[in-house]
Amino acid sequence: MTRVALVTGAARGIGAATVRALAAEGWAVVATDRCSDDPRLPYPLGTRDELDALASDLVVPVVADTTSEDDLAFAVAVAEERFGGLDAALAVAGVVAGGVPLWEQSAKEVEAVLEVDLHGVIALARVAVPALLRRPAPRAGRFVAVSSAAATRGLPMLAAYCAAKAGVNGLVRGLAAELRGTGVTASCVSPGSTRTPVLDESARLYGLADAEHFAAQQPLERLLEPEEVAAALVWLAGEASSGVTGADVAVDGGLAL
Repeated sequence: MTRVALVTGAARGIGAATVRALAAEGWAVVATDRCSDDPRLPYPLGTRDELDALASDLVVPVVADTTSEDDLAFAVAVAEERFGGLDAALAVAGVVAGGVPLWEQSAKEVEAVLEVDLHGVIALARVAVPALLRRPAPRAGRFVAVSSAAATRGLPMLAAYCAAKAGVNGLVRGLAAELRGTGVTASCVSPGSTRTPVLDESARLYGLADAEHFAAQQPLERLLEPEEVAAALVWLAGEASSGVTGADVAVDGGLAL
């Protein structure tokens, strides 16, 4: 039976890499993204053209805002109607904002970071976990979220982002406990500095010429590629990760050491 996944933040970066990796392994995927900019943030987000470029026999692009339970419920319905059910939900959508101490950051930016990076993960869990549980037992459902090394490492001028990602880790642990005995697991992946548009924006916030400057923070002494993070997400989404729940898997080049 073909396994079915829903991925948020799919238009570019780690999300797009995850969709491509899942499809390469034979998964059917509903790939979602808001496909519009957020007026609270000073940089462009993924586009409809980027999302549509992922379309194939196995991948269905759906425009959906990760902070909207109604949008995500529609995407879940697409997965169930088109492919017969849902086996994995991957919360990859994320934004970054900061560059100043928390007390100087605009309320709108703080709101955007918390809404997308934490509340968006909660929204996906609220609509996707019931779909995972609708699969008949014995089931092997997976809820997987993207956290960050920032969840456990204080980053100056990114306090709201750190708070949101720490919340993701706590959410995953709570879900894992709530899903006890169901056959559905919950875990997260914490990337380090990864070559994505979000990292480019982080470089701008810190006044760096480019994102390559972040490579020096990691013992690997290079930036991670989105495909390296996607590989861990795909593994956690699969049946081979059956012994893992409530975990935070670091794919960070050693950044958290």
